[in-house]
Amino acid sequence: MIPYCECGAAKVEGVLTGKTRNPLREHCQQLLQEHRGIVLKVANLYGRGVEDRRDLAQEICAQAWKAFASWDAARPFPTWLYRVALNVAISHARAGGVRTVVAFDELDVEPSTDGEAQRENDDGVRRLYRCIERLGPLDRALMLLYLDERSQREIAEVLGLSETNVATKIGRLKIRIRQQFGA
Repeated sequence: MIPYCECGAAKVEGVLTGKTRNPLREHCQQLLQEHRGIVLKVANLYGRGVEDRRDLAQEICAQAWKAFASWDAARPFPTWLYRVALNVAISHARAGGVRTVVAFDELDVEPSTDGEAQRENDDGVRRLYRCIERLGPLDRALMLLYLDERSQREIAEVLGLSETNVATKIGRLKIRIRQQFGA
């Protein structure tokens, strides 16, 4: 099951804790389980500590459950989930005031079996995440989606920007991050 997420979603109006079979609940849980990496990535990038990241992951799942009926099954679930997760995370960051930067070393990311954990241990990736941690909430979201190899069209849809704006912002952020790497 989804660490941190299921228990948060289960508290939402008691719907997910019922004893009777609920196909909507089961479908939501299945999709959240399949795409838990999105929830964890966003929570780890925007959370300020282990407990804050857990709370944020729970809140993302809770809001995804609340909004699940609004998801159009003709559209990709990951795109919709990114939109929900980033909206929750950005609101969370704004409500929390000044963000304390957490070193990538301290992130509570579950290891995966596809070699992702090995890549995250790479020093270059750590440096990249440190650069991303210093970005504003929108730019962080943009880089997260870009690094997750989402298309410019999908990034634009998730963030509510034009594709041209996404391309311009990505170009500028890449230059900025290259400069920080060189420093």
